Amino acid sequence: MGGLDIAGRYHFIGIGGAGMSVVAELLASRGARVSGSDRADSPVLERLRGLGITVFAGHDPAHVPADAVVVVSTAIRESNPELAAARGRGQRVVHRSEALALA
Repeated sequence: MGGLDIAGRYHFIGIGGAGMSVVAELLASRGARVSGSDRADSPVLERLRGLGITVFAGHDPAHVPADAVVVVSTAIRESNPELAAARGRGQRVVHRSEALALA
């Protein structure tokens, strides 16, 4: 597969994590369309919403845009419903470090 496109769409599973939230924010500031989810609401999610990032509390396959590259960290298990759905649809899944290379 080719490289990532800064103009693309990215969905971060576990966006509330320290590393994930920073990468999501950087990509959004460079013009990427960013969304994400985390287990529960938090001040980090509120901050990201304030920046215009679509963020969901809870994991649901419906949260993942069909055209998004899915970004995960090692903290995300294969059993996560969003990750399982994305893999089932054949969506590209990358580690946070690969997404960081764009930022």
